[in-house]
Amino acid sequence: MNVAFFLIPKSQAAFIEDDDTFRQGLEKMRHHGYTAIPVIDKQGRYVGTLTEGDFLWHIIDIGGASMEECEDLHIADILKPDRNPPVKITARVEELMERLLMQNFLPVTDDSGAFIGIVTRQKVLGYFKEKQKK
Repeated sequence: MNVAFFLIPKSQAAFIEDDDTFRQGLEKMRHHGYTAIPVIDKQGRYVGTLTEGDFLWHIIDIGGASMEECEDLHIADILKPDRNPPVKITARVEELMERLLMQNFLPVTDDSGAFIGIVTRQKVLGYFKEKQKK
């Protein structure tokens, strides 16, 4: 069994692009009810994960911002690319388990770094719960 078994494909996963505005990022997170969301670039490569805290701390750092001011800020301005590094599609389940202890989701990339989807803690735990029932 590998990552592909648990993969939620890019077409079904929420993400934001690094050139989206601050406001667009916040609105997408709010719409989906997420506290963290993967970020990709125009070429489709995974470039990092943003959290609600990243947005909040940036607003505090700049001394507050109206929604209009949020149109002038971009996701790339607040991105912390070292957070939540991706796993490759070829990763083993043991690596997923170890990493999912620390994160609610893991971004998944192919060998070229293209974002292909996510694996969620909920999906992995659900699988093992069903397996235990049998």
